Amino acid sequence: MTPLPSPLRDLIAAIPPISHAARDAAAKRQDQLTKPQGSLGRLEELSIRLAGMTANPRPRFASPAVIVGAGDHGICAEGVSAFPSEVTPQMVANFLAGGAAINVLSRQAGARVVVVDFGVAADLSDTPGLVHARIAAGTQNFARGMAMTREQALEAILAGAEVVTSAARQSLDLVAVGEMGIGNTTPASALTTVFTGQPVAKVTGRGTGISDAALAHKIDVIERALALHQLDAEDPLGVLAAVGGFEIAGLAGVMLAAAARRIPVVLDGFITGSAALVAARLAPAVTDYMVASHVSVECGHPVILDNLGLVPLFNLDLRLGEGSGAALALPMVRAAAAILDEMATFDEAGVSEGEP
Repeated sequence: MTPLPSPLRDLIAAIPPISHAARDAAAKRQDQLTKPQGSLGRLEELSIRLAGMTANPRPRFASPAVIVGAGDHGICAEGVSAFPSEVTPQMVANFLAGGAAINVLSRQAGARVVVVDFGVAADLSDTPGLVHARIAAGTQNFARGMAMTREQALEAILAGAEVVTSAARQSLDLVAVGEMGIGNTTPASALTTVFTGQPVAKVTGRGTGISDAALAHKIDVIERALALHQLDAEDPLGVLAAVGGFEIAGLAGVMLAAAARRIPVVLDGFITGSAALVAARLAPAVTDYMVASHVSVECGHPVILDNLGLVPLFNLDLRLGEGSGAALALPMVRAAAAILDEMATFDEAGVSEGEP
């Protein structure tokens, strides 16, 4: 791996190993709760994982947030999306007004929504309620050159980390991640190809709903771009700079900083999955803090989850993004923890245990 800048090395070094003591204590308590052992299936497994992440045998989550990163993409000049880039700032405004799917689902989950401009092409500097972490007015066209410089990639990662630091000042114990950026399935496919070694065609889908001809063109654009850059997966910062997006980089930083604070990270779909690949290549330990909410219709998403060793909690054929699947998973995550904490043991309830 190419040596990393010291601020990024420091962020990675701050990620602690999961607590085996807390995990073991949670597993022991699960076996003593008033139910047949294993009868709550993967909810039990999830609660034990959460205990290890938080170093708390009985974790609870009172302050969840959905962090939605936004950015625009120069690769849209190649005609890879069915929608124009103008939709990105329009949807950011919708998020801030509370009218998007992610707002509705987050309200249902009892989570606040934090919207971050990592690189929207429009000037949103006077937009109230928006977290301003803009690196540039969108990335460059990576079919013609680098999407961003290494310095910009680093800046975006650290900006994402600062978002977590700032959110934690208001109380933060559970993070869901989402994104908005017209064209961002294209960089996500490029990143997935490099980091998983799978062919472009296997990890490239229709995004916002492009035609067969447009999909073939999108695959060709990515293949030509990767041939141009000749990327090395052992240099994740270089890969990110070459073909990534500012919001993808920012969300990778969110994941690293959350893990450093022992805050579980609930992933959404394909785009946040590509950010997770970046984070995991930089710091393999970060995957211990990740929860996969769902598996997307986008064909590259199951490839990502398999590479990360994560099993999704559900499959509802979602492909919206925004953090929608992650927000839907938040009540499930909180329920798993509540069962572990609130449910009585056989001894506490005076209930006789069955024979093993």
